[in-house]
Amino acid sequence: MKSKASSTNNLSWNSGLQHLSTNPKKPTKSIQKLMDANICSIKDLVWILPLRINVLPKLQEFSKIKISEYFKGRATVINIDLKPSFGKRGKNKVQLYNITASVKDTFSNGYLNLKWFNAYPNIKKQLEQIDEFEFLGSVTEYNSAPQIINPTLNPKSEEDLLKEYPTINGVTGNNLKKIIEKVPKYIWETPLYYFSEDLACELKTQNLNEILQTMHGFGDYSKKLQAKAKEHLIYFEFIRDQLKVTARKMAIKNVEAQKFKITKKSLKNFIRSFPYKLTDDQNTVIDHLLDDFNSGHPMMRIVQGDVGCGKTTISQVAALIILENNAQVALMCPTEALATQHYNSFKELFSNKYKVHYLLGSMKSKEKKETLSQLENGEIDIIIGTHSLFQSSVIFKNLKLAIIDEQHKFGVEQRLKLMSKGNATHTLLMSATPIPRTLQLAQYGDLDISTIKTIPPGRKGTKTRIVRQDNYEKYLSFIMTRVKLGEQVYIVVPAITESETLDIKNVEELSLKYKQYFPNLAVSSLHGQLKPQDKHSVMQEFEKGNIDILISTSVIEVGINVLNSTVMSIYNPERFGLSSLHQLRGRVGRGEKPGFCFLIPDNKLSFEALNRLKVIEKSNDGFEIAEADLKNRGEGDLFGTDQSGNLSSFKVASIFENFDLFQKSQADVTRVKENKPELFNPLIEELIKDKKISTTI
Repeated sequence: MKSKASSTNNLSWNSGLQHLSTNPKKPTKSIQKLMDANICSIKDLVWILPLRINVLPKLQEFSKIKISEYFKGRATVINIDLKPSFGKRGKNKVQLYNITASVKDTFSNGYLNLKWFNAYPNIKKQLEQIDEFEFLGSVTEYNSAPQIINPTLNPKSEEDLLKEYPTINGVTGNNLKKIIEKVPKYIWETPLYYFSEDLACELKTQNLNEILQTMHGFGDYSKKLQAKAKEHLIYFEFIRDQLKVTARKMAIKNVEAQKFKITKKSLKNFIRSFPYKLTDDQNTVIDHLLDDFNSGHPMMRIVQGDVGCGKTTISQVAALIILENNAQVALMCPTEALATQHYNSFKELFSNKYKVHYLLGSMKSKEKKETLSQLENGEIDIIIGTHSLFQSSVIFKNLKLAIIDEQHKFGVEQRLKLMSKGNATHTLLMSATPIPRTLQLAQYGDLDISTIKTIPPGRKGTKTRIVRQDNYEKYLSFIMTRVKLGEQVYIVVPAITESETLDIKNVEELSLKYKQYFPNLAVSSLHGQLKPQDKHSVMQEFEKGNIDILISTSVIEVGINVLNSTVMSIYNPERFGLSSLHQLRGRVGRGEKPGFCFLIPDNKLSFEALNRLKVIEKSNDGFEIAEADLKNRGEGDLFGTDQSGNLSSFKVASIFENFDLFQKSQADVTRVKENKPELFNPLIEELIKDKKISTTI
């Protein structure tokens, strides 16, 4: 632990990062780049944890080499091979080389290859100028022989730990390491708490400064101590998220909302109007809605259930309750096809008493202007649309219910924009397969969750099979058989036109191939780059049965309901998430005829990717698939506006890998809230002030 800068006296955890420069008024370029990345204080800096720490080995002879472990040796150069690489670097476009140095062990007759890829030629000069040298690096295997790639030459003898840090805003891991080493020892020894000293005492945790010191490999270090320190950090992160959940729930409960009621007679008559009997699960969810609308607080509920379980029916019941109380309803969908489908369904149910209309991006200006005017003056009771609904030009007279179908297709800010168009708007989210972020929120108890698992009677469901090269002909024969039975086929690909960088099937290529496979069948194509009217025309022809095989991108994932389509073939399924595959598969097997889904992967599919696809092949349970997707893709940012798994709000915690600590955190938060609420209350009040936390859904 070093302190090279003269300005590091009398600093604290909250001191600005510039004070680690010799001249704080003119910080180094690296420190300025970190500050530009919002790493502004010393406390911010030390939260950038090493990617890994390795205990460096002592100097050994080559016979002690082990694959995948670090090795430190001493050798002489026998031969140097220099080959130009394809890379050039810098303003002067300096030629880079692939360098292989064959070296002989000083302590034995062992030999080893040291390699550098895309390296400057001065490495060769450096090797030529030294007779005997030490080297350090991680051992890999090539052609059954050990090798070391990019070894460190003559490593510093005083270092016994090798720390690898990430690159942050252009600041390399090595430079970051040097900056962290400038943090004075007395700061590391200054008490720092994740929450407060009293709460740390109640939870019986280490001080945060001691934990971070171990995580950075300072002081007494061992793998065992680091594992224990990491456990504490994971526990802290789970506790903090539990407090965020509490804060958000309190924020919602602090908002008063109009109570909406409906007579039993009106509800019963409406339910009787459906041409089918509701399942027990659907009736249970309706009870949840009635409680929510009568609670005096805005509803924040997600209804999740597999494709075809009857979520739309639930949304129609929710809409009725609001309409009966003279307020407006908005239903937002990700595609115009789905919006049109919902419009037809809602119009059939409600048009005898209420005005149902749509708002789509493809509408002509005059029609759109008239719709906006009717919406603002309250003439329209139910508006159904796509992203158009949350535009600034859309004004409601009295919006009280926002329904968002296929909610995972929208960004958080987009959903909030729609909700904000009303005062204390109730929100109903619907999803056939929760994406990772939603599943996490469900596990955290943040949203009110209603689950429909019962599929209405009469549905035959879908069988899924992986198609490889050896059974491709058999698959094509099956397609012909189903079409001869009068059924229709979807073929889904992840690209529209041929890509120079991705070796994946595309709409154009497959359209030609399927026309060759089946010259007597009607083959057509559909993709997102078609004009809305052209898309609509293709789908109309498909719905009429005039198209036998439809080649499409994933635009058909939502909003297509053609009961006569029984076969879904997905090319390059490894390019889709598991949830998307499950959604696509849900387009077939929706009626009395059984559905068939074929996954046709790349021939060079990896073992891991094949195992992912087998999850879809073996399971029709959307919730099981969503959980597998979560394990594969990550948790997402639970309390921010990003819901892709790659940007988790956790630095070290994982719900799956650390489930025992997650359960402990839940139990401890419950215990402290009951016995010593004063320890949590100030923290929760502070979190409620953060709109990003208190309003995100």
